Amino acid sequence: MSAVLGRKEHDPYVSRVYNTPHIADRVDPVVYAPAGKKGPLTREQVRQYDRDGFLELDGLFSAAEINTLVAELDRLREAPVGINRDTLILEPDSEELRSIFAIHAQSLLFARLAADERLAGIARYLLGDEVYIHQSRLNYKPGFFGKEFYWHSDFETWHVEDGMPRMRALSMSISLTQNTEYNGPLMIIPGSHRRYVRCVGATPDDHYKQSLRRQEYGVPDPESLQSLFEEGGIATTKGSAGKVVLFDCNSMHGSNSNISPLPRSNVFLVYNSVTNRVVTPFGGKPPRPEFIATRKSFKPIQPVGGSFV
Repeated sequence: MSAVLGRKEHDPYVSRVYNTPHIADRVDPVVYAPAGKKGPLTREQVRQYDRDGFLELDGLFSAAEINTLVAELDRLREAPVGINRDTLILEPDSEELRSIFAIHAQSLLFARLAADERLAGIARYLLGDEVYIHQSRLNYKPGFFGKEFYWHSDFETWHVEDGMPRMRALSMSISLTQNTEYNGPLMIIPGSHRRYVRCVGATPDDHYKQSLRRQEYGVPDPESLQSLFEEGGIATTKGSAGKVVLFDCNSMHGSNSNISPLPRSNVFLVYNSVTNRVVTPFGGKPPRPEFIATRKSFKPIQPVGGSFV
């Protein structure tokens, strides 16, 4: 038996190898902090995150801090000087800017945000470990042209294409514009983080070149989505600029196209446990580039307190 096949047989999260989809139960904890340990969240907030797989937080940042982040967002869109062109992702059907990846490595301001105690402290607490940034990006989703992000579990892709071993990572989405019901806000299926959809379809070579614009592999089938919806429904995260939504790496989420005049921009930070560093991808393909999944430039975060303005 080949080493790859042997590895897949012992992989609790194997995906994209079977002809039919399957929903499996999660085998990893959601909250890694010891029971009763005090932290930056209340007990009710921790219970909610453990139950639903996501948590919405308001008021973490001042208006001045958000205005500073928005100014940087606008600057990078209008004149991305010094930004690696490979990290600039366009919308699938236009030349509008969709995302800038590895933003924490290309902007001092967003590097400071990623290290902020108000975010990194929560990640360290929930993951029960030191953390580092696995992935970061600015999402612009421009008015009229911003296309959807189809339903997916980030972990499925990070496991298959990046080699993230276990579910010990979380994402934080910080809104830099108002999120309404009509400009494509983040949607999450509550409780879906405890279920794992094994997707079908072999991963093409250099899949990331297409998937960053429109993902077609590693997405769940309609029947599995229907089952998850019947179990948990759909929650839509809406709110003003500055709202933070943190969600488990396996939460099923997505967003609609933005056909409104209002852009829906956010900064997206993925915190991973230092003991959950990526290894050889479980899907058998070469690793995706560093700007998508931190591998060589691994550096634990040293949280920084205080305002950044």
